[in-house]
Amino acid sequence: MKNTQSTQQSIDFLHVAEVSLTYVTKVKPSERLTVKCSRDAHKIFFDSWNQSTIEHKETVKMLLFNRANKVLGISTISEGGLSGTLMDVRMIYQYALKSNASGIIIAHNHPSGNSNPSESDLKITQKIKEAGNLLDIQLLDHIILTPEREIYRSLADEGLL
Repeated sequence: MKNTQSTQQSIDFLHVAEVSLTYVTKVKPSERLTVKCSRDAHKIFFDSWNQSTIEHKETVKMLLFNRANKVLGISTISEGGLSGTLMDVRMIYQYALKSNASGIIIAHNHPSGNSNPSESDLKITQKIKEAGNLLDIQLLDHIILTPEREIYRSLADEGLL
């Protein structure tokens, strides 16, 4: 009887989903961009933003960094509506862990053109920062973009991080 149970258990094991984590880059380490300030990060974000939707829906993106502040990649985390989108902390750190990031910068846009952070922007920033502290992945900044290239807000520059 025990032999049959053991065989049945090994067969059931074959029906378990396999989880695989991959990060593939075609950018050589020597060719990666370095971010030295919020203006550098803002430029990368703004240039990657879909300009046909920046005034119509909120989007969250993030930059992933190695220890030398070299950009490992950029990722879209979520897209929402005119007045909001979801910033899922687990999704953010899933990308960060997958790419072996040491630091991240989060950005989202305000279609209204108002670069002031809302109370919910400040709360989610703290939540993201605290989660990163547990994982030893530093939240370097949270940038709020507007449809106008020159107008943005860096929470790190303003001491709100």
